[in-house]
Amino acid sequence: MGATVTTAATKEKVWGGGASQQPLGASYGKMMMWYFILSDALTFCGFLVAYGFTRFKFIDSWPIADEVFNHFPFLHGMNLPMYYVALMTFILIFSSVTMVLAVDAGHQMKKNKVAVYMLLTIVGGFIFLGSQAWEWKNFITGTYGAVETQGGQILQFVDKDGKRVALADFADTSVPNERVALNNSEAFWFLGNSTPPTYSVAQIQAGLEKNPDVLIRTQFDEGRHKKVILSREETLAQASQFKYVVEGANLVRNEYGHKSFADLFFFITGFHGFHVATGVLLNIIIFFNVLLGTYERRRSYEMVEKVGLYWHFVDLVWVFVFTFFYLV
Repeated sequence: MGATVTTAATKEKVWGGGASQQPLGASYGKMMMWYFILSDALTFCGFLVAYGFTRFKFIDSWPIADEVFNHFPFLHGMNLPMYYVALMTFILIFSSVTMVLAVDAGHQMKKNKVAVYMLLTIVGGFIFLGSQAWEWKNFITGTYGAVETQGGQILQFVDKDGKRVALADFADTSVPNERVALNNSEAFWFLGNSTPPTYSVAQIQAGLEKNPDVLIRTQFDEGRHKKVILSREETLAQASQFKYVVEGANLVRNEYGHKSFADLFFFITGFHGFHVATGVLLNIIIFFNVLLGTYERRRSYEMVEKVGLYWHFVDLVWVFVFTFFYLV
C-alpha cells in the first residue's frame, strides 16, 4: 500500500503539459520548441565553426565575396556586390516583423489581422527561397570562368586595368575542342561523363597568346594577402601549367577560389534553406487554420506563437550565415 501511494504521489508531480506547474511559465509545446531551437542552434554553430577553421586553413585561396555575389536580377553585366544579398536579408528580417505582428494580433484575438500578417510572412519566405535559388544558379553557372593549374591553383584573367575578362572574350575557338561528352551508347563502361566545359585548355592557351592585353591574376599572395596580376611574360609562362578549364562552381572545382568554399556554401545555405522551406510550410498550415477559425474556437493563438519562435530562429541563423559567408 505504501508503495502504491508513493507511486501516485510521484505521478502527480510529473509535468504533463497542463497549466499547473509550468516551468518558467511556458506551456509544454513552447518548452519543446525551445528545446528544439537550442539543439538546432548547436548544429548550426558546429557548421559555422567548421567554416571558420576551413577558411583559416585555406585563406590564400579563399574567394572574395564581393566578386562572387555581385549579381542583381534584370541588371545583367553590372557589378553590384552584395546588393541583392542585402535585399534578401532585409526581406527575411522584415518577415520576422510581420510574424511578431501576427503573434500580437493573436494575443488580442484579432483573427483577420493574424491572417494578413501570416500571409505577409509566407510571401516573404517564398521571396527569400526564390532569391536563394537564384543566387545558387548564378554561383553554379559562374560569370567569367577560370583555369586550374597542375598544382591546383585557380587562375583568373584580367585586362591591363585589372578588370575581369571572361573566357569567351579571348578563347581561340579556331582550335578544335578535343573533349566531347560520351553517352551510354558510345562507351563500354558508362559512368555518366560530366558535361565538358565550353572551351578546352588548348583554346585558352592559344587565345592567351593572341591577346596581349589579357593577363593572369593569381589567388591571394601569401605575403600581402591580396590577388596579384602577373606580367605578360609571367602570364605566358604560367599558361603551360593549365590543366582544367573551370566554369562556375560545383563540389569538385570552383572558378572563384578554393573548392571548400563551394562545398560549405552549398551545405550550410542549403541546410538553412531547408529550414526556411519547413517554416514556410508550417506557416501555410497555421494560416489555413486561422482562416478556418481553429484557434478562435480554442480561444488561444499559441500555435502562431510557437511557429513564430521557429521563424525568428531561422531569421537569426541567417544573420550569422550572412555575416560569415558574405561580410567577413
